[in-house]
Parts: sequence; structure tokens; C-alpha cells
Amino acid sequence: MYDIAIIGAGPVGLAFALSLAGSGLRIAIVEKQTEDALADPAFDGREIALTHHSRAVMERVGAWGDFPEGSVSPLSRAKVLNGRGPHALTFTPEAASGQPLGFLVPNHLIRRSLFGQFQAQAPADLFAGVALEKLEIGADQADLHLADGRRVSAALVVAADTRFSAARKSQGIGAITHDFKRSMMVCRMAHEAPHHETATEWFAYGQTVALLPVNGGISSVVITRSAPDIATLMAMDASAFEAEMQTSLARRHLGRLSLVSTRHAYPLVATYARRFAAHRFALIGDAAVGMHPVTAHGFNLGLSGAAGLAEDIRAAGADFASLGTLRRYEAAHRKASFPLFAGTNAIAALYAKESAPALLARHAIIGLGSALPPARRAISALLTDRREKTLASV
Repeated sequence: MYDIAIIGAGPVGLAFALSLAGSGLRIAIVEKQTEDALADPAFDGREIALTHHSRAVMERVGAWGDFPEGSVSPLSRAKVLNGRGPHALTFTPEAASGQPLGFLVPNHLIRRSLFGQFQAQAPADLFAGVALEKLEIGADQADLHLADGRRVSAALVVAADTRFSAARKSQGIGAITHDFKRSMMVCRMAHEAPHHETATEWFAYGQTVALLPVNGGISSVVITRSAPDIATLMAMDASAFEAEMQTSLARRHLGRLSLVSTRHAYPLVATYARRFAAHRFALIGDAAVGMHPVTAHGFNLGLSGAAGLAEDIRAAGADFASLGTLRRYEAAHRKASFPLFAGTNAIAALYAKESAPALLARHAIIGLGSALPPARRAISALLTDRREKTLASV
């Protein structure tokens, strides 16, 4: 019998457990991946743009200092362009802050550092390498029936599995789902010209491209195209792929490009749970909100929600599993997440269209944003974490 059972030992689930370390609560985590896979996750191509708020959360749980030397890449500037349009939205930190906009960290290293701290601090019992077969939530407790025959019981269940959460579905909680009918391919490429720690995202005919600056003259290349086109890119041999990227990225003037990592493809589907809380049940991470990556806030939002729920649980004391406690978390996280979710989807939908009206609308948005401070601030609110007082768009 536990106080809290967490479904999913991904980075948000682990951060949530670590945020409750020392609370006196008995916690269990159920995860279908093996402990070896959790301890040494493979490179998956994704670079996570962490805000200063997310860095603070990672520092509080002890995971920030575990990254290998040179693996955290500062993000000093960001630019958004539309095709060959003359205007660009540029985001820089306030000069007085002396801090970058944010920090790029490989996803697999975030997972590794959080699990390393989980092993060191042992804030929860881990049931790894076993799937959750059935979740039953009654009046007084919840029962998690595992595939190996064991049963875990708890006063509260927190689902942190995936944006297609089986636990969420088992409790009859639906989700808004937006399938963009596109896929994203990510990889690392070395290039001759410096990137000056600048992230660039631009929208061209048939594709969206982002270049994220990584230490050592390397950029993470993020290509969004139709699923068949992404499948073609994935099937190319290295030399053919490099030639294709040389053409696709020619406008960035990067010089010769070399593929220096494996390639990875992901479908683009955004989800938003209709409820984040129910009787003895709460959702965090992608199980609550699965974001489109265009504004780079999926993990930041998940980390913020996990930290917020942990704070509410600590403050509630003996009422940690009450619906009132969970509703407070739900209200705060919906307020923080829905404007970002809706705005991000609107941006993604607009920039996926190739019609003449859509092209004109994109030019107008970026042109207006680059000319008028109020418009820049409105767009900046969607692309950056508004809690970060160090950010300014110019």
C-alpha cells in the first residue's frame, strides 16, 4: 500500500517523484521499460530547449549538475522567418540579465540525469519492466494490477505515461486530439559556418525547418514535412541525405554539411486532456498536454505541471489525495497550458498551409511582429515562457 502511485518513469514522472522527496509519502512508480533502459537511454535525436524556470526545477531535484561537460548548449538568440520574406522576428535576452534565452540539452541526457538522481535519492519504489494491465479506482483506494500478477495499491494515482495515455482512457477521460498529418525528422549535422548560438526557424514551401545550435559547430536539424516525405528522408543513405540537406538548407549559408548522428522520425499529434484531475487520479506531462514542438514548450510545460502538483500535495498535508487538492492543481495547470496549446496549434496550422492567403497571413504576422513592440510581445508570449523575466523580444 502506497500513498501515491505514478504511472510512467519518463522525465516528468521522475521529476515529480523527486519533487516529493523528503515529504514522508510512500511512493511507487510503475514503468514498462526495464531498469537498464531507464538508466542508459539511447540518443533519440531530440534536443530539449529548457527555460530558466525548468533549469530551476532541475536544480531543485538535483539533476542539473549531472549533465556531461559540454552537453548543455546555450541558446543566445532565436529567429523566426517566413520563406524568402524580408522580415524576421528576433528574440534576445535582456542585456542586463547576462543570461542566455535558454539551454539546449539532449533528451536522453535529461532522462539519464533524472533517473540517476532517482537511484541516488530513492524517493520511490520502482516496478520496472512490467506493464500496467488494469487500473481500478474505488472510493477508498486505487489498485494497479500489473502484468506479472502483482498489485500496487495507493491513495492517489498520477499518470505520466504518454499523450495517448492508456491510464487516462481507462478512467473515461477524453482528450482533444489534433493530428497535423505531418511528421518530424531530427538529427545532428556539423557545418562549416558558425551558428553564433542562434536558433533559426523558417517556413518554406512544403516544409518547416528549425536549426538548433549545439556546442562544437553542430546544429540539431528539425525538418517537418508530410509523412511520406519524411519516410523518404529516413530511407536515404548518408551521402544522399547530406546532399538533400545541402539543398534544403542552402539559404542558411552553413557551408558543407555532414551528418553526425542517427536520424529519428516522429508523427506530429497534439493532445489536450479534457480533465487533469478526477477522484484519486491526476494527469501530468504528456498525459495531460501533448504539445506540438513548434514553440518548444512540451517538456517545460510538463515539468512545470509536475512541480506544481508536488507543491500542492506538500501543502495539503493529510488531504494530499483529496479532489480539492487535485482541482487546485488542475485549475492552475489549465490556466498556464491552454493558451500555449491553442496558440501553438494555431501557429502550426497556419504555417502548414501553402495557400496564397496563408502565405500573406504569415508575412503579415512576422512583419507586424518585427515592426510593433506590442505585437512582438504577444507573439513572444507564445514562443517563450512568460514567467521568465529575463526575456525580451526586439
